[in-house]
Amino acid sequence: MEATIPVLILAMPLLMFLFLGLFGKFLSPRVSGIIGTAGMGVVLLMCYYTAYVYFFSGSPEFINAEGNRLQAIICNVDWLQFTDNLIIRLGFLLDPISAMMLVVISTISFMVHLYSNGYMRDHHGVYERGFQRFYAFLALFSFSMLGLVVATNIFQMYIFWELVGASSYLLIGFYFTKPSAVAASKKAFIVTRFADLGFLIGILVLSYYTGTFNFTDMTSVPVAGMNDVYAVSAETATGVFNIFQSKAAAGFMGCSVMTWALVLIFMGGMGKSAMMPLHIWLPDAMEGPTPVSALIHAATMVVAGVYLVARLFPLFLVNAEFGGYALDVVTWVGAITAAYAAMVACTQLDIKRVLAFSTISQIAFMMVSLGVSREEFHNLGYMASMFHLFTHAMFKALLFLGAGALIHAVGSNDYTDMHGLRKHMPITHITFLIGCLSIAGIIPFSGFFSKDEILSSCFGNSIFAYVWMSAVAALTAFYMFRLYFLIFWWKEHKVHEGHHAPKDQPWTMTLPLIILAVVATLCGLIPFGNYVTWDGHPYDFMAHFNWTIAGISLAVAVIAILVAARMYKTENPLPAKMRQAMPRLWDWCRNRFYFDELYMFITHKIIFDKICRPIAWFDRHIIDGTMDGLATITNKASYAIRGLQSGNTQNYVWVYLIGALALGGVTVAVIFLFC
Repeated sequence: MEATIPVLILAMPLLMFLFLGLFGKFLSPRVSGIIGTAGMGVVLLMCYYTAYVYFFSGSPEFINAEGNRLQAIICNVDWLQFTDNLIIRLGFLLDPISAMMLVVISTISFMVHLYSNGYMRDHHGVYERGFQRFYAFLALFSFSMLGLVVATNIFQMYIFWELVGASSYLLIGFYFTKPSAVAASKKAFIVTRFADLGFLIGILVLSYYTGTFNFTDMTSVPVAGMNDVYAVSAETATGVFNIFQSKAAAGFMGCSVMTWALVLIFMGGMGKSAMMPLHIWLPDAMEGPTPVSALIHAATMVVAGVYLVARLFPLFLVNAEFGGYALDVVTWVGAITAAYAAMVACTQLDIKRVLAFSTISQIAFMMVSLGVSREEFHNLGYMASMFHLFTHAMFKALLFLGAGALIHAVGSNDYTDMHGLRKHMPITHITFLIGCLSIAGIIPFSGFFSKDEILSSCFGNSIFAYVWMSAVAALTAFYMFRLYFLIFWWKEHKVHEGHHAPKDQPWTMTLPLIILAVVATLCGLIPFGNYVTWDGHPYDFMAHFNWTIAGISLAVAVIAILVAARMYKTENPLPAKMRQAMPRLWDWCRNRFYFDELYMFITHKIIFDKICRPIAWFDRHIIDGTMDGLATITNKASYAIRGLQSGNTQNYVWVYLIGALALGGVTVAVIFLFC
């Protein structure tokens, strides 16, 4: 493949950002929206073409004689060179997961661009202030995320990783006159910066010991069953392998150097993907416009951490073979986060916050799937994780955009203002229901297939992991249909005085819902294992689909939905009785297990009051006091002796004479004493 289209895939959104950012104020909002949407449409077509050529062209550049899909570097330009091997390059890497991510990012981004033309204006057709700026920020985010997934080396990924963080800061804080939005944007930026510090340290450690930044070289490690897809040369593969072997015993606190490097890198993924305890920024990020929530916090940015682990998966796998704990850390962090987020989602009142915690839980599903993936089970977990990433992007974007349509119609995020909307908004109702069925794992919707592949991988690795994640899946079905019944059923909708009766939104908002609903229904039927596996070797996982596990999880999901229907389809006292039966648990879940309060206590009461305040006192009174004292003494001394340099010649002669006489007297006295 020539480099023209890959370069344009990155150049187009960057040019749109610059053009709309610099000249958008001279354009009408409608024209800016058309330009932004059309530009993203062109990027969508180029991404689809690139993925099609990679997966279906049969080119020897992308697939070898054995049918294994290869990594292909389309272009690579030297940027910074430290040693002969340690070179930072900027390029475009195509392999199964990057090609898949091009489809995901471009699809969701285009739908959000189209949807925003309707969402970002009121019922009278008046566009929101800063509409052109909003589209410029959307383009910047799309450029950043596309650059991240096609990076040829980990340092290029880090550059775009930080650009994604900056873009999310701008989009979350789009309503800059709203204090809560400003606070949320700062919170997201600061929390992810702490995580990215660990990521950067991990990059430096990993590159120091492997001698390279390039993914192709880093992942060229011979492990059991590994084919030569990732190996540039036998020397490179053996070199990296020997590094792991030599560093297997050396390390710190019982873990090898490479284990620490991979855990630190995963720390960056925890921040971006909102894994515990770095999850606190994501729910507050819902303060941004709802299309931003769909783009950043449902489909693309939050899966960056999953993509990072998948990109370096051969390193994680060989670390596990040498007794390292990096994959175990991924598994446990994901499992705890999935359960926590699902429990919290069961009690939230804000529709976007329910979806936010749902996102955290589903991303954790993907992390667990990667963590339990092992070669003895054909690395089913790797494929299942990427499959769920793909399907989740579609149905979660559908749910967020559906939530946006509801908020736009009702004027509130609180589900208590939305009861009985199925009669008023039939298109939104059907599409939202499809999203709920998908995430609950009901056949034949897409979530059924990807979720049950994850459960199968858990079952193959650990019965405990399977039972744990099955319970989380049941909670997922329960809280999503709790949300569905409370919004669309429960009781008749009451139109508040001064408000219009809710109705389905303009075509720019309903068309993306319909398209995503169709995709969410059908994309689970894709034979994903034929295209995306950890080593590029196609494997028909559907031929080995475990219908027993699928049947059990389907039955559990149906039971959870029936329980939700019994409790929330019509107004009844059961929810209140449940809260009264478990008041402590309800309060803890409702308040997110008080993590925000814990962080506020640690930062304000301990770090600020106990550490920063004494340091500030020491700085002001000791350090500044010492400097001020020296300055005062010097100033007073200079005033005391300033007469010595009065400029009067007679005074100088008088002082000279006295000094000469004094010196002479001292000399005579010394001679008299010693002679």
